[in-house]
Amino acid sequence: MYINDVHIGYYLVAAIMGLAVGQFVDWMNRRLPEYKKVFSKEIFREYKINYKPNYILMAIMLIIYIALVYRYGIQNTFIGNLNLIKYLILAPMLVSAFVIDYKLLIIPNRLNLTMFEIGLVIAFLYGASNVAITIDMLFGMLAGGGIFLAITLIGGLIYGKEAMGLGDVKLMGALGLYFGLTNIIIIAMIAFLVGAIMGVILIVSKIKKSDEYIPFGPFIVIATFVSIFVPFDILVNALMTIFTLGMYKR
Repeated sequence: MYINDVHIGYYLVAAIMGLAVGQFVDWMNRRLPEYKKVFSKEIFREYKINYKPNYILMAIMLIIYIALVYRYGIQNTFIGNLNLIKYLILAPMLVSAFVIDYKLLIIPNRLNLTMFEIGLVIAFLYGASNVAITIDMLFGMLAGGGIFLAITLIGGLIYGKEAMGLGDVKLMGALGLYFGLTNIIIIAMIAFLVGAIMGVILIVSKIKKSDEYIPFGPFIVIATFVSIFVPFDILVNALMTIFTLGMYKR
């Protein structure tokens, strides 16, 4: 049986992987904020003594992994599967960044650095088939980190306080290696749009005060997942329509 030209067996494997990775994300979320090693023998000792499955994260990762296989399919070559592979690796780190930043208002340096290191490897793997892709990804890294660093510095000068955390800057720089120049700009635009809408909702509903800090990392993560699953042309048309107030005509 095939779904979207992919054998159902691949979806079953993705589902099992998603369940296991979801529980691992729960482990990451507890270790990273405490600056402890994630890959440690302690994981076996702790779960043997006090295993508590995180069904929410397991379900989230199961859905994401199945959706990734459906969206990108299974190709015949390693390079052909590189999009799928990089997003399978990136997804749990994104979910971890979302949860930690939402709860603790930080994105751990170790998490951002791991994204960056893996992103560099993936960028140069693309270079084996097309050097232009690697160059585009390196420019994406510079643009992603540069845009948010500029906002942080300018916001600090204008308002006298940090407009955006450096964790967000590092996250966007790392993500640029996965998405390239054009896509990271699209992700930034979506993140600001989602952030503006959610910020208004949170303030109007009095969940947050107008002068209270709202973590931006979750908005970046949401924007990134939107970019992963929604075709580029649809995103561009939607953003142009929104930012031109409907005056944009393709």
